[in-house]
Formats: sequence, structure tokens, C-alpha cells
Amino acid sequence: MQVGFIGLGVMGRPMALRLASAGTPLVVWNRTPERAEPLRAAGAEVAADPAEVFARADVVLLMLADGTALDAVLGRATPGLAARVADRTVVHMGTTSPEYSRALETDVRAAGGRYVEAPVSGSRVPAEQGQLVAMLAGEASAVEDVRPLLAPVCREAFGCGPVPGALLMKLAVNLFLITQVTGLTEAFHFAERQGLDRRLFLDVLDAGPMASAVSRMKAPKLRERDFAVQAAALDVLKNNRLIAEAAREAGLASPLLDVCHALFEETVARGHGGEDMVAVLRAIEARTAGAP
Repeated sequence: MQVGFIGLGVMGRPMALRLASAGTPLVVWNRTPERAEPLRAAGAEVAADPAEVFARADVVLLMLADGTALDAVLGRATPGLAARVADRTVVHMGTTSPEYSRALETDVRAAGGRYVEAPVSGSRVPAEQGQLVAMLAGEASAVEDVRPLLAPVCREAFGCGPVPGALLMKLAVNLFLITQVTGLTEAFHFAERQGLDRRLFLDVLDAGPMASAVSRMKAPKLRERDFAVQAAALDVLKNNRLIAEAAREAGLASPLLDVCHALFEETVARGHGGEDMVAVLRAIEARTAGAP
């Protein structure tokens, strides 16, 4: 089975490289062509445009930033949609609103294609290691066809029922992630400004019941002020907004998320959107300093 992969960003490129390294027959495309060169070196074929990917692949994995990018690649609202997706399986692996995904499924199926939601939990390093966790939603037969294709990338894949169950699950998981990392960052700031040994604080944290894979990944970055991106602050802000919108539509309170929302808005406004999410430390430090 020929597999297509479109979107070779921070997450997409390591995911596609894992697939290529596992021997998956892969054809890829990215808006910025040079990002596809490591895939070419790994044995994947590089298409000239998205239409070529759909023409050559039976299943197309899309790891794109938002609905605008998805619509452009799919040719949505144009005759090109049916030409691309008919008799193909479209796998949406990014994070968009549940409402967008539900409407996209309707359009893809009306155009003769199959549709699977497959957002993943994890950042760049788990993507490189094949340790992502996938959440799958859609027609049962399509989900089961897609599941084995994700094995080189994901250590586990959970069925979440019909669309948009997987995206709702991803938003729930991300709510915990965002509040957890923000809490860790604020605790680190508190310890540092109280004059505690930063390494000792993190060692104590790591020895206790609050330690987690996330804290073990983010703590060294805080200690070293390493803001190299694993999960970008701008992407976290986007996810925060999606969760907040879903909460409001359901009439749900989200008090912790709302505080995080403000902090990540400040982080991005200060020019740190392209840095890792632990750069929320910069917004907390600015508040301590009384900066506007």
C-alpha cells in the first residue's frame, strides 16, 4: 500500500522519517520543499504538489497546522476535492476544532473518500522515538485499516468512536498537559526566586509522586533555560484556544486553562511563540518584575 504524508513540520518530519525507516512505501510533500530532503534521503519519494500525493497514495496522512492548510491541500470547496479523495482514506493527524473535523468528514465522504481522525499526544522527541499515543475516530473499518500504518510512530493507539471523538479526547489530554507544564514552570520559578538550588529542587521533584515523563522532559529545559522547541508556545496557545472554545460551547468552566491562556498569550506577545512551551517562564518572570 502506497502511503502519502503531507506536512513535514516539527512533528510531521520525524513521524514521516519513522515511517520511511520502517519500510513504508512513502510519497511526501511539504510547502517548504527543503524540509522534504531528509525524507528523500531516507528513501521516500517527494511529490511536486499535493495532487500528486493523492494520485499515487491509497492512504494520505495529513499533519498540518490548521483548517486553512488542510482545506488548501485537499482542494476543499472546489472540484479538486473529489479528484483527490475519491477512493482514498484521508487521515487528519493535526489538531483542529471538533466542529471543523466533523464537517470535513462529511465533505470527504460525500466526495467518495474515507476519513479518520488520528491526532497524537506527544511532542518532537516522542515523535522521533516512535513513542506517540494516537487517538483514532471514524468509521470502524477505516480506523482498523489505518491503525497498523501508525505502528512505527505510535506506541499505542486508542479507538475513540465516531468523529470527533478523537479530537475531543486530544483536547482533554492537552488541557492536562498545558496546566501541568505551566504548574511545573511556576514551581520552578518560585524555587529559583526563593534562592533554592535549582538542581536540588528538580531532584526532589523527580523522586516524589509528582514525577512524570513530562516533568522529566521539561525539567532539564527549565534548569538550563533551554527553549529549543519540542512543542512550540504558539501551538500551545492555539490548542488552549481550541479547548476553551469547546468548553464554552459545552457550558463548562475551565478556570486553570483560562489562567494558562493568558500566560501563553503574554509569552507569544513577547516574541517567544517559536520557543518551547516552557518559555511560559518568560511571562511569569515578567509578571514578577512588574513588566507591562
